[in-house]
Amino acid sequence: MRLRDLRFSAKLLLLVGLPITLDLAAITYDDLRNEPNLTPATFAAHFRKFDFKFRAEVQEFERFLKSKKGDCDDFSTLADHLLRERGYTTKLVSVRMNGVIHVVCYVKEAGGYLDYNFRKEGCLVPCSDDLSAIARQVAAYYQRPWNSASVFTYGGGLKRLVMTVKDMPQVALIAEPATRGNVIKTDTQLLTSTDGSAP
Repeated sequence: MRLRDLRFSAKLLLLVGLPITLDLAAITYDDLRNEPNLTPATFAAHFRKFDFKFRAEVQEFERFLKSKKGDCDDFSTLADHLLRERGYTTKLVSVRMNGVIHVVCYVKEAGGYLDYNFRKEGCLVPCSDDLSAIARQVAAYYQRPWNSASVFTYGGGLKRLVMTVKDMPQVALIAEPATRGNVIKTDTQLLTSTDGSAP
């Protein structure tokens, strides 16, 4: 649609008393790719007015940007792709919690991760690059325990697993007399061994 047509449409809407909600600043993939000073912070700022809409698959970048609707996969894979092109060291992290899987894009040079949950703030979430630390912080936002966190890559419509860590419950070894063996206590179970073998 040409600018002249947009102006005519806006005048028509005003005449009939309808609100004007034209967004002439819609960003495209090429706009982001060619932005001269693209940083993690300036990237995040572009998504303040985007809405959440879950999709089972990652959207094509242009579709996500045009619709201004998507989820954590769409946002994080786009961030990873564009920032990596700019020389940033990024990693896509998937955090699995009970009933929720959430994806963020960690940016080493910025010392934190880009999270679609914080798009309205347009900011980076400070965090160390330790996978467990990222998982704990993401899980704290959801107020759920995390089960596992994975680093993966995305390209050609495929996710490729790089590595996974699992949340291990706190384990305490309790010293017992030699005749009783070792007792291993976890948050969920009590295991005993009298002969030194695994229970």
